[in-house]
Order: sequence, then structure tokens, then C-alpha cells
Amino acid sequence: MVTTPRAVWRFADWLLQPDTSGSGPIFESECTTCGDASDASDGKEGPEVWCLRHAGATGHTGFRAVVTSFFRARLLERDGAG
Repeated sequence: MVTTPRAVWRFADWLLQPDTSGSGPIFESECTTCGDASDASDGKEGPEVWCLRHAGATGHTGFRAVVTSFFRARLLERDGAG
């Protein structure tokens, strides 16, 4: 009996790099007490000022910094060996 392969596995090396084609990282802050959050910003100053204002207005002192970065995966070329 001859069997036909169902799948072919190809092992490859990939490289993950920062995506520089768009914006840089996006910064946000969240209050760990009530869950309120700052607006998203291209810089961290806005979310940090939001934390201070929120602390002053509410007395909440715990915050979470959220930074979203973007990446691209690239298939590495084989060197021809093997």
C-alpha cells in the first residue's frame, strides 16, 4: 500500500524586528484602583501627567503603564547550504 503525504513540514528561521514603517510606540496609563485610563499618546508625557492629575483628583496612587510596540516578522534567506 502506498500512502500520500498529508503535509510537508518546512523549517525556517524567522527574525522579529521593530516595525519602523509606521508610528513609534503608543503609551497609555491605567489606574489600578478604578480602571480609568488616559488617552493613547505617541509620547509618555501625556499619560504620566494624566496619572498625576488623576491621583490629585481621586487620591488613587497605583497606575499601570501600557506601552504598545509594533514588530514585523521576516523570513531569513538560507545560505544555500544543505
